[in-house]
Amino acid sequence: MKEQNSIPTSKTERSARFVKTGFKVGGNYIKHYSKKLFNPALSKEELNLDNATDIYASLSELKGSALKVAQMLSMDKNILPKAYVDQFSLSQYNAPPLSGPLIVRTFSKYFGKTPSEIFDQFNIRSKNAASIGQVHEASLYGKKLAVKIQYPGVGDSISSDLKMVKPFAFRLLGMSQKELEIYMNEVEERLLEETDYDLELKRSIEFSEACRDLKNVVFPTYYPELSSKRIISMDWIEGQHLKEFMKSNPSQELRNQIGQALWDFYNFQQHELRAVHADPHPGNFLITAEGKLGIIDFGCIKEMPDDFYYPFFSLTATDLLENKEETIKAFRELEMIQDKDNPEQVEFYYQAYKEMISLFAQPYMSDSFDFSQTEYFEKLYGYGEKISKMPEFKQARGVKHFIYVNRTNFGLYNILHDLGAKVKTDTYKPHVDRFMLK
Repeated sequence: MKEQNSIPTSKTERSARFVKTGFKVGGNYIKHYSKKLFNPALSKEELNLDNATDIYASLSELKGSALKVAQMLSMDKNILPKAYVDQFSLSQYNAPPLSGPLIVRTFSKYFGKTPSEIFDQFNIRSKNAASIGQVHEASLYGKKLAVKIQYPGVGDSISSDLKMVKPFAFRLLGMSQKELEIYMNEVEERLLEETDYDLELKRSIEFSEACRDLKNVVFPTYYPELSSKRIISMDWIEGQHLKEFMKSNPSQELRNQIGQALWDFYNFQQHELRAVHADPHPGNFLITAEGKLGIIDFGCIKEMPDDFYYPFFSLTATDLLENKEETIKAFRELEMIQDKDNPEQVEFYYQAYKEMISLFAQPYMSDSFDFSQTEYFEKLYGYGEKISKMPEFKQARGVKHFIYVNRTNFGLYNILHDLGAKVKTDTYKPHVDRFMLK
């Protein structure tokens, strides 16, 4: 893949790139509707592919928060047309890498030394490049290391980038302005944390230590002395990403083993730590030759306060949904039903959300669940698509914590579905007794 020699870092440069992309997208629409005059049956497939290609090309050069939003959207497979999902998913671990001189400059800025002066060996060509940073292979004292380097200017351009990406997100997501504002504010908060490598290093050490006893889950050792505000050094974990792993035709037993490790990793965090690795895209995991799940990124962590955790997981893990009064009470606590709603609206949202949560909670309602079921996912995404077109859902509903908690759990479900895994779902259950006794 062609290397990138520079990144636009000033607000003016980045804004100009967005404007240029906007003109390209506008041109694609003109071309599409011109063709449609002569062929009224023409579908939007070519338009979607042209737009997705142009938008991704621009975002991949800009890196940072704009590309991260594309990565997030690629995981919501029921929101975007397939052309966007296919293009945006490249940002998970296959974005255009930065050239060697930019890498050397970053090391000189934060260590006062070049990589070759710090490590015994350092491969100037990156092994993986994603939205916020890229990974290089290095060695020191005979130990193989992974060195993650953040792209220049990423942390300083988050707010301005998200303002510029709003028009694209507005058109693609079909959200109301208020709903989009809540979405973008929560994304900005998480991205500010994700670009703080000092915080990521601290969390990586804390979470890997807290999760160390989980079966078939492995973590790298982290090296604070070889890390800085924009660089993190850790052990290199040998393994395959999910697509490579599945191409190797693994046995059902092995797919179940990896799926179980994923399920336990996420549900242990949600229910024992009340904070969770909220970036479940395939680029953050490796599957080792020993059949273990390697976790290689703790940049995005979502903490769950009590006033969200208890009502939400009581709905998904108990028979609370059978009690209409208590269910409505929980919906009010989560702002899914609001004080301004009249009785007809209360009934409408009660029925809609009850159906939605009943679908989402199915894996929690039994001892095991087969995530290979296409019928289950068709129902899940079909319902999501149906409500996305309802005018009643064109307004912001639900507390902000839903954005990343939903993203986490649906991302987990998607990976388990791609694995075709059957897992035991009763290993780490929600702790909701206190809420139920209220």
